[in-house]
Amino acid sequence: MSNKYYTTEAKVRQYEAVIGVFTELFKELKDLGKKKPEGTLSASKVKLINRVLADAVNFLEGAPDHKYLDLLDSDALPQYGDAILILSQYEGALKSFYERHYGYQSGVGDTWLIQPKKNG
Repeated sequence: MSNKYYTTEAKVRQYEAVIGVFTELFKELKDLGKKKPEGTLSASKVKLINRVLADAVNFLEGAPDHKYLDLLDSDALPQYGDAILILSQYEGALKSFYERHYGYQSGVGDTWLIQPKKNG
C-alpha cells in the first residue's frame, strides 16, 4: 500500500465521468489513424477531443504526470498520428491515477482510496 495515495470524492467522480468517454474516443481515433495516419483532424474533431482532454487535465492537476499533458492545437490542426501520441500520454496519466488511488482497504476490499473527512 506504500505506492497508494488518497484522493477526493470529487476527483473520483471526474475520473469516472471522463474515463469511459476518453477510452471510446481514443479507440475510435486509433482506428481512424490506421486508415490515414497522415490525415488531418477536422476542427470539430479537435474541439470534441479537447473538451474531454480539458476535463482530464482539470482533475489530474497536481499529479506527477500533469505537466506532460497538452491539448490538441486547434489552430494548426494535428495529423491523426500526432493526436494519437498526445492521447497516449493521457491514457498513461489516467492509468497512473487509477493505480495510485484505487486499491485494497482493510475491511472494505478493493475501492477508491478517499481522503478521510476531518471531524470538527
